[in-house]
Amino acid sequence: MEIDLALFLLIALIICSAAEPQHPSIKGQGGATELWCVAKNNADDASLQSALDWACGAGGSDCSPIQPSGACYDASSVQTMASFAFNDYFLKHGMTDDSCFFQNSAAITSLNPSYGNCRFPSSSLRNGNFSSQSTSVGLGPSEDLSGSGRKSGRIWVWPIAIGYLFFKIMFLI
Repeated sequence: MEIDLALFLLIALIICSAAEPQHPSIKGQGGATELWCVAKNNADDASLQSALDWACGAGGSDCSPIQPSGACYDASSVQTMASFAFNDYFLKHGMTDDSCFFQNSAAITSLNPSYGNCRFPSSSLRNGNFSSQSTSVGLGPSEDLSGSGRKSGRIWVWPIAIGYLFFKIMFLI
């Protein structure tokens, strides 16, 4: 009886962990929802500039529209130019929460950040699924800028649960 319960708990833990969604928390309500990755309003300019430099360099974002002759160039707003670079990275690298992190300087939004002649490409989310999700995965900005990526808050559960279940199975036989 105790062994059956321990095995059931192990299987339930595996199933629950595998079911963790890989998409942003914004869900479409019936139709399609467009999503963008933009710089947070409360992010300081130094953090944004650092993340912008990374995105346009090692991150591989297409930053030509935010160069002096580009439609999205705005020397007075690091936030606007960082938003464009962050969004390009987000679209190219899987459209996940991690690809829109940038040391907690960015967020996913359903509000179109386009203005004037500057058009931000978007992703489309239909019924909770991206209609054109990229399959390319690279180093996310959270890992490359800080030296350590964001970790799931549940990562510590695995060693404890497996150790407990192993102990129960081994000593109850």
